[in-house]
Amino acid sequence: MSAIAGIYRFNGEPVQMKHGGLVMEALRKYPANQSGAWHKDHIMLGCHAQWITEQSTHESLPSYDPNRGLAITADAIIDNRDELMDQLQVPYNLRPNMTDSEVLLLAYEKWSERMPERLVGDFAFVIWDERKQLLFGARDFSGARTLYYHHDEQQLSFCTMINPLLSLPYVHKELNEPWLAEFLAISGVFEPPDVSTTIYKNIHQLPPSHTITLNNNRVSISRYNSLSDVIPLNLASSQEYEEAFREVFNKAVTARLRRTHRNVGAHLSGGLDSGAVVSFAAKALQKNNRPLHTFSYIPEDGFVDWTPKHRFADERPLIKQTVNFVGNINDNYLNFQGKSPFSEIDDWLDIMESPYKFFDNSFWLRGIYEQAEQRGIGIMLTGARGNYSISWGPAIEYYTKLMKRFNWLKLSREIKQYSKNVGVGRKRIYSIISRKAFPALERLKPPSSTYEFPQLINSDFAKRTGIYDKLRDRKFIGIGSTDDLPADPLEARRQHYDRVNMWSTTGTSGCKLSLRYSVWSHDPTNDLRVIRFCLSTPIEQFVQNGMDRALVRRSTEGWLPNPIRLNQRTRGIQAADSIHRMLSDWSVFIEELDQLNRDSRMQQVINMPVIQDALAEARHGINPNQAYNPSIKLLMRSLILYRFLEKNF
Repeated sequence: MSAIAGIYRFNGEPVQMKHGGLVMEALRKYPANQSGAWHKDHIMLGCHAQWITEQSTHESLPSYDPNRGLAITADAIIDNRDELMDQLQVPYNLRPNMTDSEVLLLAYEKWSERMPERLVGDFAFVIWDERKQLLFGARDFSGARTLYYHHDEQQLSFCTMINPLLSLPYVHKELNEPWLAEFLAISGVFEPPDVSTTIYKNIHQLPPSHTITLNNNRVSISRYNSLSDVIPLNLASSQEYEEAFREVFNKAVTARLRRTHRNVGAHLSGGLDSGAVVSFAAKALQKNNRPLHTFSYIPEDGFVDWTPKHRFADERPLIKQTVNFVGNINDNYLNFQGKSPFSEIDDWLDIMESPYKFFDNSFWLRGIYEQAEQRGIGIMLTGARGNYSISWGPAIEYYTKLMKRFNWLKLSREIKQYSKNVGVGRKRIYSIISRKAFPALERLKPPSSTYEFPQLINSDFAKRTGIYDKLRDRKFIGIGSTDDLPADPLEARRQHYDRVNMWSTTGTSGCKLSLRYSVWSHDPTNDLRVIRFCLSTPIEQFVQNGMDRALVRRSTEGWLPNPIRLNQRTRGIQAADSIHRMLSDWSVFIEELDQLNRDSRMQQVINMPVIQDALAEARHGINPNQAYNPSIKLLMRSLILYRFLEKNF
């Protein structure tokens, strides 16, 4: 795991090493086991390395092989090393100590620019091919590692982080207003769909699943397809699908465990995704007498749970069932007393180098990394991206398809069992799927007013930046919501994996947290082998016998306790105590919002009447049970932006 950097000068002009020194000096704020730079003529490569895997402890980056005329700097953990080394015919005696950067160079030599689509893991790397006079780089398919760049008529400069690029004398800070306008206009937590842009006008981002090539002084960006080889999987029985799932998922989990010489941690909630990851990881580690350290967020002391009966703000009872059943777990329950979304703003602006929207969970996301660092964790396993892979299984949408096909016998059997599993009457379920299957039925009902999230952007600012028409497009302002995806579950899942902006925010935050705390967040539910398997498996394996998320439920029998594995009635809920945590700072919060309200720059970009209405509500105090109230979202997002602009422009 590393922060990488580099400068390439056009027309053969030599790199000024003081410029490379500025970038590498700016990276010194992050902990590292080794930091170095290599340069030759018009190319400079740098690496600020944190040793996570056993192989990385004797990896020297950047590296240059004069015999092959290849240099590389890399921020990478490759999870399909064994498969790659088989294909590359690497002698067995060399494999245990071969570094990931050496594997990358061998893959580049064999497959050239097609090599990224063969890689499984988290990576961003840049290779200098001296013989071809070509610079080639790539970012992993979901953007778990970041890569920013700036280019003008004289040079291309790149780095894992933004601020080191801003230290260069030829890179000027300039606000990217169209990016900001879209950021404000989108109601969800997602950033603008063009993830090649950033908050800074002159700094770009290599999108997930993309390569960058510099040849003959021309920079080109291309997309590669990691999921092009998915073909339907036809097995003889449900049992065979379960066995195949356990095999591929176990491979994904263990690939992430066996690489590190440090302690292994995992996020653990009371649900299926993290529970499945933890159960496979704990059993694998037990073979080597290594415990798994789990980290679970719980509400702050004094919080009164206001959530509905089918929700759990405090998931400890569910988590403890998993811990006791699985074994070999050192469990940690963290309430981050005194921390809140408001107290975290400055830290997160420093981490993200950009405004952000996910304030609700900010205090425990960072807090877990901080605690993991103190416990010597090298790799932190998560199940964050399981919704469209291992635990996909949209029952209502699948039943809607059955109704549209008039498959009444199968539909009747499924709904009878589903009704028992979820504790909801069959009449209500039929009503829901009938309206989805035949939208014309909705017109027979009295019209009801649908709530729309208040528009945060100033309309004049929207016009000036050219996005005013987009405010009328529900699919645009609702990016990441049901408005943005088709009703058909298979098409929705396909689009989910096709849209790189769906991954950008979590990848960026995970990468930047990892650099700050030397803890690599690694998600087996996001393993390309797991995703390919799940995409190739028929939907009937994911919705079956009245079970949603049926494949992972069936496949974890004996791995997870039945009350967790088969639970379709209750779910945990995150950050229900976020407003409760802010109460001690409420007067300071209101005072800063008053400053924001008077700020002339904010008045030009924010829809102030909306903010003033939300502020009027906040003056009277927002009840802790309004943690997901639009008013608090509007106020916190505006305040985060206000602080970012004050700090940077």
